[in-house]
Amino acid sequence: MLSVPRRRTRLTPPQLLAVVYLLGIALGTALLHLPGVQAPGANLTSVDLLFTATSAICITGLVVADTGEAFTRFGQVLVLVLVQIGGLGILTFSTLFAFVTGRRVNFSERQQLAAQLNALDVGSVLGLLRTILLYTFVSELAGAALLALRFVPQFGWGEGLYQAVFLSVSAYNNGGFVVLRGGMAPYAQDPLVCLTLAALVILGGLGFLVQLNVISHLREPRRVRLLVYSKLTLLTTAGLLALGTVVLLALEWESARTFGAFSAPGKVLAAFFQSMTPRSAGFSTVDMTGLHTASLLTLMGLMFIGANSGSTGGGIKTSTFAILLGSAWNMVRGRGELIVFGRRVLNENLVRAGAITTLYTMLVTGAFFALLATNPKLPFTHLLFETISAAATVGLSLGVTPQLSDPGLLILTVLMYLGRIGPLTFAVAFNLRPTHTRLIKYPPEQDILVG
Repeated sequence: MLSVPRRRTRLTPPQLLAVVYLLGIALGTALLHLPGVQAPGANLTSVDLLFTATSAICITGLVVADTGEAFTRFGQVLVLVLVQIGGLGILTFSTLFAFVTGRRVNFSERQQLAAQLNALDVGSVLGLLRTILLYTFVSELAGAALLALRFVPQFGWGEGLYQAVFLSVSAYNNGGFVVLRGGMAPYAQDPLVCLTLAALVILGGLGFLVQLNVISHLREPRRVRLLVYSKLTLLTTAGLLALGTVVLLALEWESARTFGAFSAPGKVLAAFFQSMTPRSAGFSTVDMTGLHTASLLTLMGLMFIGANSGSTGGGIKTSTFAILLGSAWNMVRGRGELIVFGRRVLNENLVRAGAITTLYTMLVTGAFFALLATNPKLPFTHLLFETISAAATVGLSLGVTPQLSDPGLLILTVLMYLGRIGPLTFAVAFNLRPTHTRLIKYPPEQDILVG
């Protein structure tokens, strides 16, 4: 009897992305269980360490205990390494390993890397990877050098350089982890620290392709055009930053609990910083619990939108929000096709934007309901804020994370994971039914009422 050889099954890029991040979380959790990681008296449980590892790999920044106090220097470095890996992408590191060992990178692996980086051309992924790694480390080094100008005179060479490097890496990867004693509050009106961190966060949140496209365009404006995607994301990012800054200034100008005691330039700086941090950074220079309820709603909206596609940030992404906004405006004006900067947006992108927003909303709503059910004594607004922060991998908190029950922490753990890889990617990755093209086209139905 002849045996029929089994067809070798390969993971699709979305499946590989989902599985590798799971393995990364598992490895990170195991590393945080090593002796000498926790500071004396910390007593973090396995659930706490799983939560921390997920927060680091998924570059969120939510914590169950202060990172600078709960972990030793060794533990803090481990967390920072997980943030760096999560920010650049585990698949990026695996391909870098292939370069080091001399192993040939095949076309399938190029496709997998392209899926993670949202690359436009699979053939150029390896060159893109080299540029990404160089650009990332140069950006982090430049950020650390600027921050060292403030921290070295304050803490001395050893501690000052450590704090500068930690914050720079955490900011560029939108990690949100801080090991400064007293947090970021003492630097609320410090332009050097705040603007350096803001620049790093915005660069990381723009995405590698946008950064490289802008740099290439500035170098050779005649040969390299600025992509419509780059224009769209830059315009949306700038608009959201400006809107958030103006709203926060209007609401918090006189508040004694937030901006009230600051100078006028300090208030503008603090408002800009807090408008920037929902991109997915998670840093805060003011007491979040002191913010006006309307300010919290503004931050939740900014977190929900998040950063750009292919970046270190989360949320539905700025391009998704821009496409949805443009589609709504088109419908109001009675136009059919969506035109952006003289180019027509494909209907597939419109459908994808709607699907991402719908799945994301369902994910946040379901997780929020589960948090309410498992933590009934905690405030409604605080739990909603925490839920959106976890789903958008931001890391901003109203201080209730350490108070969550173990089921609540596990809910946020799953939420951070899904927020990092994206709910649509997860849905596609674990759809076991093979996709196929329909050979039969059904007649359209005109009698379905919508709206």
